[in-house]
Amino acid sequence: MDSIVAEVRTAREQYARRFNYDLHAMCLDLRREQERSHAKVVTLPRRPVSTAVAPMPLPTEPTKTQGGSELTPN
Repeated sequence: MDSIVAEVRTAREQYARRFNYDLHAMCLDLRREQERSHAKVVTLPRRPVSTAVAPMPLPTEPTKTQGGSELTPN
């Protein structure tokens, strides 16, 4: 394993253990740290969901496969 990856995983584990693995408590702590840092926070607008690709329709009649067995729609 890469030493940097190991270091990040160790830090993550220590941080989570500090809050007894409580995600809500960790998020509160991170928000407080963000406020204390006085760093500029950028919030980007939500991107619309793309509808360019339509789902493939289900077959309406049984089709034959190369092996000759029939597949029926669900």
